[in-house]
Amino acid sequence: MATLTDSPACFADMPLAARDVARGVTRLFFRQDCFALCEVPLPNGRRADMVALDAQGSITIVEIKVSRADLLGDQKWPAYLDYCDRFFWAVPAGFALEPFEAGLLGPDHSGLIVADRYDAAVVREAPLRKLAPARRKAETLRFARRAARRLAGDLDPGLAGLD
Repeated sequence: MATLTDSPACFADMPLAARDVARGVTRLFFRQDCFALCEVPLPNGRRADMVALDAQGSITIVEIKVSRADLLGDQKWPAYLDYCDRFFWAVPAGFALEPFEAGLLGPDHSGLIVADRYDAAVVREAPLRKLAPARRKAETLRFARRAARRLAGDLDPGLAGLD
């Protein structure tokens, strides 16, 4: 079965460091009984790096950044907030964390995860902003259907990439 790092749909066009961060975040979430999909299109036309669903139905979006320029140039991330209960940035170990201390990247708006290919740690919890019930239902259904569609592609390579 395909794994996060070898699936053609997951971070194929991103640097290896981004795939390593995603793998570490996946392991962190797994231990928390939370499961993530990578590169998930959202109804607003954006694509989240990772969307995760926990046992209580809470939806988390993770945006991975491996360079300061990419982080500071990202103007689209606030558009993700309408589709999750919690929003995290995930960065590789050694990434300068000063930009996350205040302002729009600060603790009032997002959480912070530091990861490598083997593990990850939550440096700062994300603020909880509960989704409206109708939005939660719609996003949970989209998550489940996307996960099932990807599994079908793993079972039948002829279906892979139709996601």
